[in-house]
Amino acid sequence: MRVIDQTRLPFEFEILDLVTVADAARAIRTMVVRGAPLIGATGAYGMALAAREDSSTAHLEHAAAMLKATRPTAVDLARGVDRVHRVLLAVAPAQRREAAFREAAVVSSAYVDQCHEIGRHGMEIIRELARTRQRVHILTHCNAGWLATVDWGTALSPVYMAHDEGIPLHVWVDETRPRNQGALLTAFELAAHGVPHTVIADNLGGHLMQHGKVDMVIVGADRVTAAGDVCNKVGTYLKALAAQDNGVPFYAAMPASTIDWSVEAGAEIPIEERSAAELTHMTGSTADGRLETIRVIPQGSPALNLGFDVTPARLITALITEHGPCAANRSAMRDTYANRAANP
Repeated sequence: MRVIDQTRLPFEFEILDLVTVADAARAIRTMVVRGAPLIGATGAYGMALAAREDSSTAHLEHAAAMLKATRPTAVDLARGVDRVHRVLLAVAPAQRREAAFREAAVVSSAYVDQCHEIGRHGMEIIRELARTRQRVHILTHCNAGWLATVDWGTALSPVYMAHDEGIPLHVWVDETRPRNQGALLTAFELAAHGVPHTVIADNLGGHLMQHGKVDMVIVGADRVTAAGDVCNKVGTYLKALAAQDNGVPFYAAMPASTIDWSVEAGAEIPIEERSAAELTHMTGSTADGRLETIRVIPQGSPALNLGFDVTPARLITALITEHGPCAANRSAMRDTYANRAANP
């Protein structure tokens, strides 16, 4: 399995080969790959690598547990791993290697198709806003583009499609501390695609909304509850509060597989606590092109680094999945998804 090392972007573009299931688990844990759909696909291919190593049931069970433990918050990881695992348990060990790679490819391709449809539906929302504006100003948080999803993206898929259709737009890109996925990855993507954008400090969004400079907010999601609460990169909740206070529509875009029907409320979602070093240190490029990591807080000061927060459904204008926009409440979600499979 070949992956882009996202920890090196945007300063270095490096492709890594993942050969073993341990390689896949390490890539997910260290955020070489990140983004809910992408780690779902990586988990699926991780199971294929495990089957290539040893197709015994015991090894596959160990591999599945190891992969799922790497990132506990995003439900797509567990879905991708479990889907391939179930397929493998249903066939003879001699057939498992071929079956695993075939099923992992299905999972990965499904995400591409779903993200394309998310873009198509979300683009219509941007198009409608453009009818009354010279340019649509969109605020996003973290990275929910093709880097996070195999292709197209979730929150950025509508942006790319609208831009390609000639709809005038501009994206405010939150830096997204502490790992700066917005400043590093979203800005990298948008620049490569030619989309007008400006990187801003995480805490500037509310001010821009107060002054009428944000027409909509769109973010991705790592898990959505059956009641419509959205778990996403930490800082999302504050953007939603500011959007509600200023009458700015707030959308969350994700494949339907990101909805966890077994969880009723956002408080039930396990929130990943990551290394404090992500907060206490920053990595960047020096004037001579070297990557350097420096400490940015005093020695001895403790740091808490929770990776996600939960935005209550009442703050969300709509969820955008491959099936179209849907109100973030139990009734609307059940009507929309009652007869549709949640898995990719």
